[in-house]
Amino acid sequence: MIFLKEIKVETTMRQEMMDVTSRVSDVLAESGIKQGSCLVYCPHTTAAIAINENADPAVVLDTLAKLDELIPRVDSYRHAEGNSDAHIKSNLLGTSRLVPVQGARLLLGTWQSIFFCDFDGPRRRRFIVQIQGEQS
Repeated sequence: MIFLKEIKVETTMRQEMMDVTSRVSDVLAESGIKQGSCLVYCPHTTAAIAINENADPAVVLDTLAKLDELIPRVDSYRHAEGNSDAHIKSNLLGTSRLVPVQGARLLLGTWQSIFFCDFDGPRRRRFIVQIQGEQS
């Protein structure tokens, strides 16, 4: 069985890592799937999906700060829209993550959360959760 749902989010800053783990877990519960896999996919070229620690908010701040250091907003970019850094950050982090599902639970590590990462906000965005597996 395959279950697919689109989730809408609204970011409030230019760069933001929003914890969406509970929203993904809610989709899993709605699907009724007990064993399989959960794909979280972002259809935007200036956003990404990441899995990382959420116990200490400094991890998110450090991640965004290091990305800014490595890929500054202003540089000798050729893209005329002024958001080249956001495109590059999206490329580096990637637009999807696949998480195993067992016992109707996402098999994330103790400290792991799923983040929707916006690098060109604030915007209304969306991401897609596709769960594939068995209900029994």
